[in-house]
Amino acid sequence: MKDVQAAGFPMGGEPSVAVDFADTVMLAVSPAVDLLEEHAGAWWGLQAARLPAAPQPDPVAARRLRAAVREAFEARIAGRAPSPSAVEDLNSFAGSVPSSLRLEVGPDGARAETRWHVEHGGNPRLAVIAREAIALVADADRGGRLRYCANDTCSMIFVAENARRVWCTANICGNRARVARHQRRRHADPQA
Repeated sequence: MKDVQAAGFPMGGEPSVAVDFADTVMLAVSPAVDLLEEHAGAWWGLQAARLPAAPQPDPVAARRLRAAVREAFEARIAGRAPSPSAVEDLNSFAGSVPSSLRLEVGPDGARAETRWHVEHGGNPRLAVIAREAIALVADADRGGRLRYCANDTCSMIFVAENARRVWCTANICGNRARVARHQRRRHADPQA
């Protein structure tokens, strides 16, 4: 989390890279802030271990996918169906780079490796994000744990791995809530 925040992103390290991707736009401020606009290289670098080795995606394609992912997550949180265009975009990105499992045998033994068939176009990184978003939205348990941060001035989404989690990050929004609660108590009781 420390590396993500040092790179200019308030949120990161969610179990799904698709959630971290959706959180690269801050919508609770006006105008909205596109964190990928200024820090795309840093974000893709930070996510490299969770994504296939591939060139950095086209910014226009990345923003289009992010909008579809965000819409699908917001729809899941609200208990409604996502827009047909978001569904179409998710399916299109997910299918844009077919993959196949390959068995690789080396001195350390056998391992499964994913081969991305990029010869048809598309970007494997965007395909993985779209697939993760689809899997998360369609998962009755994990999709049901998608939440908005409880801070009214925050637009971040997260997966609540436990029922007590209400803040996107404990060190930003959680701390702000604790400080505000302390200030309210202090002003209510000047002797405190």
